Amino acid sequence: MSKVAIQTLPTQRERGLDAARQVALVVAASLFVAVCARVTIPLPFTPVPLTVQNFGVLLVGLMLGSRRGFAALALYLAEGAVGMPVFNLGMAGIGHILGVTGGYLLVYPFVAALAGFIFEQGQKTFARAAVAGLLAEVLLFAGGLSWLYFWTHSLAKAAYLGLYWFLAAEVIKVMIAAGIAVRGRNLLAADSK
Repeated sequence: MSKVAIQTLPTQRERGLDAARQVALVVAASLFVAVCARVTIPLPFTPVPLTVQNFGVLLVGLMLGSRRGFAALALYLAEGAVGMPVFNLGMAGIGHILGVTGGYLLVYPFVAALAGFIFEQGQKTFARAAVAGLLAEVLLFAGGLSWLYFWTHSLAKAAYLGLYWFLAAEVIKVMIAAGIAVRGRNLLAADSK
């Protein structure tokens, strides 16, 4: 005689609690990126500051996955657009999004989604997380440099202002985010067993 596992459907209360948990994760992630945005080093030769914000975007995407990562960064942009102080120092509101660094900001939801999507597709290894982070950074800089090109009308000037000074720091951010994401996902998987 075989044992049959009885599977129960979640109750309405359980579904409600899960939905509240998901919303709380998304809101907390958007606030985490806002805190990361406050860690900023202005560089005198470019309007683009060196910030921990990109690290926050990558980590949110890697930890929450593509859908929740996208939602968290879309919420982050909405918070900033209505004037909440979530961006780094400077203008607030829609003016900041349409400013010189707006190209980076506007692709944040897609950066988090791409990092999360790639990381979700297989084993949660450091190599997969690092590749996901690096590809997401390519998307981030494509958006940022495109916007800077719009402002400067020169690809060389856009790359000077928004790429060269940041490459080493971005590689470090990707590696740290990948390490944290792998460790965090492995801890979560061990807890669920």
